[in-house]
Amino acid sequence: MKKFLQNKKLLTVCVVLIVIFSVLGTSVHLRNKRNTPLIIQSFGNDIVAVGTRIVDWPVSLVSGGLNNVNALLNAQNENNYLKSKVTNLEQTKARNSVLEAENKQLKSALKIKGSLADYDLVSASVISRSPDSWTDLLVINKGATSGLRKNMAVMSGGGVIGRVIEVNAASAKVELITTSDKDANRFAVEATATNGKKVHGIITVVGDNTLAFTQAIDSNKLKQGTQVYTSGMGGNSPKGLLIGSIAKATRDSFGLSDLIKIKPAGELNDPSLVTVIRRKVED
Repeated sequence: MKKFLQNKKLLTVCVVLIVIFSVLGTSVHLRNKRNTPLIIQSFGNDIVAVGTRIVDWPVSLVSGGLNNVNALLNAQNENNYLKSKVTNLEQTKARNSVLEAENKQLKSALKIKGSLADYDLVSASVISRSPDSWTDLLVINKGATSGLRKNMAVMSGGGVIGRVIEVNAASAKVELITTSDKDANRFAVEATATNGKKVHGIITVVGDNTLAFTQAIDSNKLKQGTQVYTSGMGGNSPKGLLIGSIAKATRDSFGLSDLIKIKPAGELNDPSLVTVIRRKVED
């Protein structure tokens, strides 16, 4: 005991521990009896609370900013994704429209094949059509290697639209029946009159690219709606190819002869697919 009392360090530690436990015990005892905490405790608690708020404010501000930036990036990505979907939708609609048009023309070509059993049919696609010669010429992707020759008739949409005027190895130039060229080789045609007889003539272009049945005898016996076919008498095209139907019969500008306007049966506005008529037996 005497040695213990003489050891100052150990004695100091014991005293400190006793004081600490006494303070803690007294604090707990007073806290249990008091309705409010001690001033020192309350002051310490307020300091901790304020410090926590000070630290939390910039942290929450930075965190909120990062969340906003992330939301903007996500919104931009979603916007780009939706734009790509809209673009793809428009492309799909355009492609469907083209396929529908091609399907319609292919069906017309099949009908031609069923009615023209004496001829070979060569299907081709239009690859060029110049705006300055829109009603005159177009270029197709078949040529001499596919058996095409000059003056072969060309059909699209169920009716004649022109004839081949120039043949290359892998392409050909087609002159349309609506051409304004006065030197164009016109189709010889025929139609059945009301008396059952055949009326012959040729197809020419009058006015604003309007087809007309001209040089016809007894043209007054041709009624509206009568179908007009190639007669084969020109020597350049086979007989029986549909040109169109009679739309209207009037007098010419001089009042001397009948002017019979023809409504074309072929697809002249947008012939993306055509059928070239190749005779099996040469003239």
